[in-house]
Amino acid sequence: MGVITLKNIRTFAYHGCLDEESKIGSEYQVDLKVSGDLSHSAKTDELKDTIDYVHLNHIVKQEMAIRSKLLETVADRILTRILSELIMVQQAEVEVSKINPPIGGNVAMVTVSMQKSR
Repeated sequence: MGVITLKNIRTFAYHGCLDEESKIGSEYQVDLKVSGDLSHSAKTDELKDTIDYVHLNHIVKQEMAIRSKLLETVADRILTRILSELIMVQQAEVEVSKINPPIGGNVAMVTVSMQKSR
């Protein structure tokens, strides 16, 4: 079993329950960790035999671009697509963070973490 991690994927998106969030948007950070059997690709040295992190990044960017009220919804969509599109992934964990959330205080970020397995 092996792990591939994508850290600090930065995006700008329009998630949130407030009307103003849908207009002004916000900075987000996504961290992703996937597990699968990487032993074959370690031997073949072929991209087709591994979990393609370019594909993982593409999924994150596409799903972050779809407006949602809740970060939980975005995280679930990301995990569902990963397990659907990348058959080698056995488990995936995602953290979606809103940078400087509008919650009436000095808070660096709010993070929702979720995971799914086959």
